[in-house]
Amino acid sequence: MMKISIDKVLEVTKGKLLSGNKNDFLGDIIKDSREIKKGDTYIGIRGENFDGNIFYKDAIRNGATTCILDRVVDSEFANNINIILVEDSIEALQKIAEYIRDNYNLDVIAITGSVGKTSTKDIIANVISQEYSTLKTQGNLNGQIGLPLTIMRLNDKYEKLVIEMGMSKKGEISKLTKIVKPKIAVITNIGTSHIGNLGSRENILKAKMEILEQLQEEGTVIINNDNDLLHKWAIENKYKYNIITYGIKNESDYMAKNIKFDEYSSEFDVVINNVKYRIIVPVGGEHFVYNSLCAISVGCILNISIEKIKKGIREFELTKRRMEIIDGKYNCTIINDCYNANYDSMKAAIEYLSRLKGKRKIAVLGDMLELGEYSQELHKRIGDIVSKCNIDKLITVGTEAKNIADTAVLGGMNKSNVYYASNNKEAIEILDKIIKDDEYFILVKASNGMKFNQIIDEIKND
Repeated sequence: MMKISIDKVLEVTKGKLLSGNKNDFLGDIIKDSREIKKGDTYIGIRGENFDGNIFYKDAIRNGATTCILDRVVDSEFANNINIILVEDSIEALQKIAEYIRDNYNLDVIAITGSVGKTSTKDIIANVISQEYSTLKTQGNLNGQIGLPLTIMRLNDKYEKLVIEMGMSKKGEISKLTKIVKPKIAVITNIGTSHIGNLGSRENILKAKMEILEQLQEEGTVIINNDNDLLHKWAIENKYKYNIITYGIKNESDYMAKNIKFDEYSSEFDVVINNVKYRIIVPVGGEHFVYNSLCAISVGCILNISIEKIKKGIREFELTKRRMEIIDGKYNCTIINDCYNANYDSMKAAIEYLSRLKGKRKIAVLGDMLELGEYSQELHKRIGDIVSKCNIDKLITVGTEAKNIADTAVLGGMNKSNVYYASNNKEAIEILDKIIKDDEYFILVKASNGMKFNQIIDEIKND
């Protein structure tokens, strides 16, 4: 992290120094007191069910020399420890991150969308890193706390920054884009994630487009042209922004043709400057073709050679629990996509499973959370998709996911091949009996709150 004086932190955050020395410098900012090392800065963050301010003494015992707090727990401060009191710790973190970002002259590629943000971020970053020293969001630390913490990792060696932006309600992307000020803004799609909070896909579009509020002059917007709302938006705004499109169906600047899928990879042709190239992606599924087209778009904007772009795509690695292929017990193959789920990503994963050949197929599907009043309808739609795909057995877990099972049966799936489990333990017991008898591909997918990693741990080959 760049060197910032306590005095500058006070200026940026409008904070008050309760003890310590304003001429000292901030250490690495850490929000978990258990992870503090000597010289670090501890920031106490309050959430709905916890208050990080109360752990500041633990942080000091572990070596913190500065604490940023938004609530005074007590008044016993050591004179050699910098205690900064701010109005809101999260806002203070964001203001410090904005100050740091403004001190670096580098291109920021910001990515948002309803689904596919993390995998798109990973593949874009791998393409860019073939040419430039690149910092990217770790995992999916893409929110009001995670994004600023990524910015804290900037230093003079980095030439490009690839940032993922998540949101659950209106105004959150606006705060994040103010920090990063992107040169390239990527919108992967507009789906139904967080529709329970925002009320409609049109409102989700408006919230995602907050990313453009701080787009730099002569910046570029890259969109998935096959997404209905983004396609319409691009037509309506073609004279307002520099827009680059990618797609498979609608005519786009970068298009995939002659697509081929197998268990572990995808291939397609793309025409760049009137020359056709064959692209190899080390992950199966149509959605990774889209991600790769997006990465090609970014690479071309940054004048990265096509050979380096191809290498970046061919060698990229997925963040764990995102379409991760794992060897399972009894010679089964697990598709671990249990980090998160919404209608669009669930649909894509099921369609990917249906195209696999060589083994029978099991879909283990759990609740998709944060869908509000649309929850029942969207779970039923998933059940309809399952019934139309080549899935041999379906196991659902959770109250809402029961709608998937019921609708799959109504759609024609044999009832004897559909199982409903009330919890993960039951699902594991059902799976263990089934997979002994044959070889299977097993898709495991649900929202992170369903803790489907428990299922993965029980059926993977140790």
